Amino acid sequence: MMMRTGFGYDTHRFCAGDYIVIGGEKIPFSQGIDAHSDGDVLLHAICDAVLGAAGLGDIGQHFPDNESKYRDIDSSVLLQNVMRKIENSYVVRNVDCTVVLEKPKLAGHIPAMKTNVSRLLGISASDVNVKATTNEGMGFVGRGEGVVAYAVALLQQHSPPDS
Repeated sequence: MMMRTGFGYDTHRFCAGDYIVIGGEKIPFSQGIDAHSDGDVLLHAICDAVLGAAGLGDIGQHFPDNESKYRDIDSSVLLQNVMRKIENSYVVRNVDCTVVLEKPKLAGHIPAMKTNVSRLLGISASDVNVKATTNEGMGFVGRGEGVVAYAVALLQQHSPPDS
């Protein structure tokens, strides 16, 4: 059976606020995320990785930020919609993700993020890897201006029905 990989990337700047959402987790913070949706960079990167592996474009094609129906939408809903787009052709086998930001520290939130992502993808938490790192003070992330997430997804094509 054919296996396909996809790569996803997302970034958002910080703005006024008192929490951020990453991996479906609402995390108290001294800032918020400037975004059309809830700004969950991790779920957005996973959406792009899954769509890319399936050859279906990117998140912006499916959920344009100029459409009001996506204003402040929970990114879990976007990932659920992505999963419906591939359900007849592919199954996700695993994802590997990295979130890059200076603060807040994410280590204590990673187990819940893994649980959220595994539920949304319909795979075991052991098939979801979420890492967090800093940018060592370099660039816009290092200056504390925003957050970045990267994701790689492995999809397996469903077996064709017996003829």
